[in-house]
Amino acid sequence: MRNEIKSRENRSMWTSVRKWAAGSAGGLLFMLFFITVLTSGSQDNLFSSRQLHAWSSEIQQNLLLSAFQFENHYFGNVPAKEESKPVPTLLFEFLTKLDFHEPRTMLGMEIPGFALFDGNIVVAGEGTDITTMPIESAPPMEVLMKERKAADDRLQVLDTQEQTENTQTGEPVAHIVHSHSRESYYPELEENADSAFHQDVNITMVGKRLGKELEERGVQTFVDTTDITQRLHQKGWKFPRSYDVSRNVIKNDIKEHKQLQMFFDLHRDSQPRDVTTVTVNGETMAKTFFVIGENHPDYEKNLAMAKDLNSRLDASYPGLSRGVLTKGGGGVNGRYNQDLSEQSVLVEIGGVENNLEEAYRTTEALAEVISAYHEETNK
Repeated sequence: MRNEIKSRENRSMWTSVRKWAAGSAGGLLFMLFFITVLTSGSQDNLFSSRQLHAWSSEIQQNLLLSAFQFENHYFGNVPAKEESKPVPTLLFEFLTKLDFHEPRTMLGMEIPGFALFDGNIVVAGEGTDITTMPIESAPPMEVLMKERKAADDRLQVLDTQEQTENTQTGEPVAHIVHSHSRESYYPELEENADSAFHQDVNITMVGKRLGKELEERGVQTFVDTTDITQRLHQKGWKFPRSYDVSRNVIKNDIKEHKQLQMFFDLHRDSQPRDVTTVTVNGETMAKTFFVIGENHPDYEKNLAMAKDLNSRLDASYPGLSRGVLTKGGGGVNGRYNQDLSEQSVLVEIGGVENNLEEAYRTTEALAEVISAYHEETNK
């Protein structure tokens, strides 16, 4: 009788253990599923994987140090580097996206257009601060599609460039696109031009020159000169969707050219001449700025490429690069199609008051550092 009772108790105990194990496993799976659903949405939302990663990265070392000290008194001898924020403060900043030590997080919600200056300066070049960050203009389509006249000599330069374009002999490994294809430069247009956009004389000319310079250095390049703005107009889309159009263009080019490794999206900044121009070896050149989007999981690989190119450029041409900037979160594209490749960067070349000669000189310098990077990285 006693053995039977003991046997029942054992069976009851194992039943309880199995129920507890099953319940724990089910609860864990549900929690993982819930977290997956919560973080797999748009990279701009509050609980996206990017936002959680950014928030967790901001937790001070001292907060973790305090936890270690609670368990191991040895860590009490480790000096603190900075004062920790209280846990309630960290939670408040995470939920509201406000940081009282960073005024931009508060002003950006109240001042129209202030989000244009949002971003994180990872590497600051000479003279680079919040006031000189790149400005991504978003004009209405009627401004972009307006017919404007270019200076006569510039049209001649355009014709000459078309005639002397390099003939590609091998499979391209570098790709150049222009998501804002009609961005132009005031000195290339007639004096009464009301905006720096043009259907022919624009940033695509700079892209062609960069492609030519790269090929002369042994880097076969495919320069896509698709008029992204024209396609936007045909689809009835607004300017912010330029990257949706260029995304399809890039994907099609990748299908056609299987060996593509490096991707460059060239732009023209809206900052004035004193911000976007430097004199190197007695010649004026259009400054560059490398921009990386944070709204995808592997952005740090693109960032590593941008920092590498920036470092090489700064070593050979001091002052030419304005630095490296990352942008993410809501209110901006924050991806720039850089999720399509680990070697993809957006490059601002000059501003509205630079001219093509200054931009062309910069393409020579860029081609030099890109070819060196390619030789060392993509062997």
